[in-house]
Amino acid sequence: MRSDTKNTFLRFAQIGCGRIGQSHLASIQANSDCELFGIVDLREAPRKAAQEQHGCRSCADYKDPELASNVNAVIICTPPSSHFEIASYFLRKGINVLCEKPLALRTSDAETMAKLGKAANALLMMCSKFRYVDDIIETKAILESGLLGQVLLFENSFCSRVSMRERWNSDRKIAGGGVLIDNGSHSVDIARYLLGPIVCVHAQCSEGTQDLDVEETAQIVFQSVGGTLGVIHTSWSIENPGEPYIRIQGTEGSLEVNWHGSRRRISNQDTWVDFGEGYAKEKAIQRQLANFIATVFDREEALIGVEDSIASVRTIEAAYASALEGRMIQLGD
Repeated sequence: MRSDTKNTFLRFAQIGCGRIGQSHLASIQANSDCELFGIVDLREAPRKAAQEQHGCRSCADYKDPELASNVNAVIICTPPSSHFEIASYFLRKGINVLCEKPLALRTSDAETMAKLGKAANALLMMCSKFRYVDDIIETKAILESGLLGQVLLFENSFCSRVSMRERWNSDRKIAGGGVLIDNGSHSVDIARYLLGPIVCVHAQCSEGTQDLDVEETAQIVFQSVGGTLGVIHTSWSIENPGEPYIRIQGTEGSLEVNWHGSRRRISNQDTWVDFGEGYAKEKAIQRQLANFIATVFDREEALIGVEDSIASVRTIEAAYASALEGRMIQLGD
């Protein structure tokens, strides 16, 4: 067990209560195996509002000694540039860490975080909500059953026209990049979950029309260890309304994962077979938290292991190197 508590629940502190932080706070509130001790945020107004809503403590500094002495787990929902410092602080104290994506900006930092967690027997897990979506879980089962034959092509598209000028996600110093690291972190983890390790990547980026300091549109072409060719599209400048966000082509059939339900078809058959109920963000985040807690208490295995989390950082780092150098990058994944 990675917790010294004598109870069967975790006492959390949440670091950051912004957009995604609100979903995590709701998830804690809905789970009977944990409780919220405190909220940390540099901004007084959202911090106080969350404190009042959830009836917990609040502070501006994650190093407040009251936190480390009263919690055995934290959820980090701050911008990526702070993940390494905050996670390292708690891992050194043996406190379990659930950290929003990307786990870190550099592979070396992610590896250091993993070593700290191992040394302190503390769980380190990167948030990966799509691994907890029923449609994607069933897609993995379909692929592993061989129903579609050998998987030849994979396509993922996370494109939505949204203004990013006033958001930290478009500040390179805070976010580490633009849409490639923001949306692409989800994309490469989904690909690895469904297809296995990625062995090489080639990426291209474009600035777009919002006059940002980071890329607004990016494409990754990759190959998985099993030989599947894949392409990932990410953009803050274009829409793909009504389109599946995942398409998979195999020698014996094809499959589409959509926001409102999914479907598969066997080759030479006109009929599509529907499955799943689509993407439910809050449900996925709740299942993620439940898996994190169950992993801490050795009741389950983490659906996303620490090596998966590191590999996600490594793949995005390689994609940026590829875009900069204009060549295919091989991964030692």
